[in-house]
Amino acid sequence: MSESVPGTVTIASEALVTIVRLATQEIRGVHEMSADWARNVNRFLGNTQVGEGVRVRVHDNNQVSVDLFVVVDHDVNMLQLGQHVQDEITRAIEEMLGMEVREVNVHIEDVFYAPVEA
Repeated sequence: MSESVPGTVTIASEALVTIVRLATQEIRGVHEMSADWARNVNRFLGNTQVGEGVRVRVHDNNQVSVDLFVVVDHDVNMLQLGQHVQDEITRAIEEMLGMEVREVNVHIEDVFYAPVEA
């Protein structure tokens, strides 16, 4: 084992948003991230970072809260999908960042139906 090196490690909140967004997009049944909700978010309150379809808050005790805003495919069980998303986001944050996840809130904003071709 190597000795501890003096200094600090800083993870930009934008990196956290990217990890959450990419992990979410890999999940079957998530059609896309929803960007419409961001218009109503006040980005200057608290320690909150906003990205397309993702809002992340890092608390003083190094815990993370995540809100995801997604559009899902029409052929999935939304409750099961939401729970799967929560599990996958928690795993990604804990494995990649070593941070504790306080909560993952999944907001299903819409359902995608592929256009029927005539």
